[in-house]
Amino acid sequence: MSLPTIPKQRAVIDRRALAQKISRVVEDKGAEAGRGDVVDLLRAALAAGREEMARRLNERPSAGHEIAHGHAFLADQLIRVVHDHVIDNVYPSHNRSTGERLALVAVGGYGRYEMAPHSDIDIAFLTPGKPTAWCEQAIEAMLYFLWDLNLTVGHSSRSLDEMVRMAKEDLTIRTALLEGRFLWGDQALYDEATARFFAEVVSGSEKRFVAEKLAEREARHKRMGDSRYVVEPNVKDGKGALRDLQTLYWIGKYVYRVRNAAELVDKGLFTQREYGTFRRAESFLLAVRAHLHTIAKRGEDRLTFDLQREVARRMNYADRPGKSAVERFMQFFFLQVQHVGHLTGVFLAHFEEEATEKGRVAEFFSSFRSKKAEKVSGYLLDAGRLAAPGDDWFADDPVRLIEIFAIAEAEGVEIHPATLRMLRRDSGLINRALRRDPRANALFLDVLCGHKDPETVLRAMNEAGIFGRFVPDFGKVGGQMQFDMYHHYTVDEHTIRAIGLLAKIERGEFAEDHPLATEILPRIANRRVLYVATLLHDIAKGRGGDHSLLGAEVALKLCPRLGLDEDEAELVSWLVAKHLLMSATSFKRDLTDYKTITDFAGEVSSMERLRLLTVLTIVDIRAVGPGIWNSWKRQLLAELYELTEERLRLGHKAHGREVRVADKKRRVADILDAEAELIEQLEDRFDDSYWIAEPEDIIAINLPHYAAAKELDHKLSIHTESYPALGATLVTVIGDDHPGLFFRIAGAIHLAGGNIIDARIHTNRIGKAVDNFLVQDPLGKPFDEPSQLQRLKTAIEDALANRIDIVPRLEKRPLKRRRAENFHVKPLILFDNEASNRFTVIEVNATDRPALLNRLTRAMFETSLLINSAHITQYGERAVDTFYVTDLLGDKIHSKERLDKVRLALLEAIAAGEPEYESEDAAA
Repeated sequence: MSLPTIPKQRAVIDRRALAQKISRVVEDKGAEAGRGDVVDLLRAALAAGREEMARRLNERPSAGHEIAHGHAFLADQLIRVVHDHVIDNVYPSHNRSTGERLALVAVGGYGRYEMAPHSDIDIAFLTPGKPTAWCEQAIEAMLYFLWDLNLTVGHSSRSLDEMVRMAKEDLTIRTALLEGRFLWGDQALYDEATARFFAEVVSGSEKRFVAEKLAEREARHKRMGDSRYVVEPNVKDGKGALRDLQTLYWIGKYVYRVRNAAELVDKGLFTQREYGTFRRAESFLLAVRAHLHTIAKRGEDRLTFDLQREVARRMNYADRPGKSAVERFMQFFFLQVQHVGHLTGVFLAHFEEEATEKGRVAEFFSSFRSKKAEKVSGYLLDAGRLAAPGDDWFADDPVRLIEIFAIAEAEGVEIHPATLRMLRRDSGLINRALRRDPRANALFLDVLCGHKDPETVLRAMNEAGIFGRFVPDFGKVGGQMQFDMYHHYTVDEHTIRAIGLLAKIERGEFAEDHPLATEILPRIANRRVLYVATLLHDIAKGRGGDHSLLGAEVALKLCPRLGLDEDEAELVSWLVAKHLLMSATSFKRDLTDYKTITDFAGEVSSMERLRLLTVLTIVDIRAVGPGIWNSWKRQLLAELYELTEERLRLGHKAHGREVRVADKKRRVADILDAEAELIEQLEDRFDDSYWIAEPEDIIAINLPHYAAAKELDHKLSIHTESYPALGATLVTVIGDDHPGLFFRIAGAIHLAGGNIIDARIHTNRIGKAVDNFLVQDPLGKPFDEPSQLQRLKTAIEDALANRIDIVPRLEKRPLKRRRAENFHVKPLILFDNEASNRFTVIEVNATDRPALLNRLTRAMFETSLLINSAHITQYGERAVDTFYVTDLLGDKIHSKERLDKVRLALLEAIAAGEPEYESEDAAA
């Protein structure tokens, strides 16, 4: 194996000069007495070499191969010097027997001549037979020198027979030895080991090796999240990362005996263009890994949020309008892993079939000429996979680049890997004429709106490079991430998942999780409008400005091209422009406020728009990532839908206040059944505002609780109850109302480990507080264990009795989300006096912190505001807390001076709980 040449090798390490210095130490002090000096020389050489490689990485931050080879070269030269010193000076043997032979073999990534700055050094020490005493002494001495340099050394010491036996038994050992490279020592012994390895281990086991490697790869992907688009990827082991590239090389070497990745082209497994893609992706990933190790000063392969920004800076990415440097860097990263995904998918599936048929790549297309081959619309079905009948199939009619995906979706079949390779190769045939071709656009709509599995087919289209070329606006968001803790996937992957969710809901596969959407979908008249809107809802992210409005403009231009008429295009544009409206209204506004529903119904204006927007909102939220969708969000969206449906149906005839209260009381009476008389008994306690604000099921819990507390003359009564329908725990506090009650309760709930997601604050006609809080645990689940419910009660009791100092204890709690300290949300305070007829609505955007809600509500108390309700939402590291407030007289706050005072108090409350940030972070 010929090794890559390292530029200016002696600037990295001068082996001859280092050996001479060690020789002088031995001459002066002897090997044993001079050992410390020898270690110092080796340590200095290692430090100087690493410093030089760091300098080169800084100068050429994308030169992944050069840096990886340079670090391997540095390790090689150090180990050779150590070997020679041990053999010549520490344990010299001038008349060695035939058994006293030793070969040093670099294995694993080190054997590939690829090392990151802090990679493990894997060495196999080989002996002809059972190691002699001299061999054991020499090996031990070498290892101690390497350990004294603080190197992490993976090592084995085996005879040739042991090597063969263990390689047959263990896949990991077999893979490591497959990449074995002669390092130093007895060359003849190494050659013998290599010959025996391929003759006795590899020969005849190729099929088993491939099967084991594919199973290993699948297990690794599942362990890493089973998506190449996770926002904190593993550069080494993640899907589409370095290990996938190495798997190709391992299989190629094991089966075809290639000596390097370039020979995969000679064997017909890669085209020259695909090999170029392989090398570029590998170089980029190696460079990223080198930066990670350099920044962390240890072996670190996870591209976590805290490291992404620094790696982007080191690799010279800069901010652009609408897209930060770190987002541009991560977009390029995801494009590279997408290329790797394509290469590995085609290579492995192609190889799997070839191994089964015992054929060669050159004979592959000849098998298609069989007269018995089944055909579908001119395409061949080979082992159930759709295949092009000839190499010029797409060049003859480029519309077929879209057609094949439409057929694959309609027939429910995969596309043959060899044809996927052709598709990627011929994707450049997609030009303006093809994009405007009515037949091509109709076929694309067939894929997008398919009834079988549009998600899988669209993902294949995306990874083959067809999707982004045919819809260039979609290509712009390919691999694009958002640098936050809310979005789990890149924009393109999120969009494809949303389309897949829509199709599954339509097929009835999520009836339990999404009963509302399942019920609505069959009643939607504009089915393809919904699918196109789902495709386009995030199409304008990364352009700067409001992506909803910019996306609406894209929709107006793209929809006619796709074949939608003017009315359909207008409807898609409206859905894209308003795709965040329903979630914002549900999660950040009081749905019991008459004006909330009135304003939302005015925006929607028709039942068809309401149905479309509801389903689009559901799939958009669900596709963000695991754990984002929950029963609380489902309940809020369903409630908004039902209230808006009623408003649209009745219009100006919608029930008045008195009718609505009477109707609510009837429904509560039905729930209370035998206790229905409580409604009349407590008539003088609760005014209409309470009956309008609270849902009937909550009132049916509050009234018996209030009656019991009244009968027992409890000054403070706390009720906790798991509420599975809402995915939360209801905490009700009844007691004498007094200033600051809310912020004390909020702080206590947080101390008990709860997150408040909704709160309604009431003071009844005799001055009793009846406050309802919906609470979840840190995982977004309800508290349901008796010990958990008791902990909530005790914390509230202690806080209201002033037995605990809340704020200092809150500040000691860990952040709600791992690595949240790496993000900073610029505080934003918004006042809205139009959203409610009775209240001023205050919306606070800030970095989510353990004491945030307590600090905000205390600031409102100190500025003489009364909180009627609070609606708490988290978007990753961003907290969006909305409060419906009045002044002490129950009026809205209109005075600019007063509003400015409140704003300042809230900003000071936010700042008091946050660490200091660098200016570049503050602008993020």
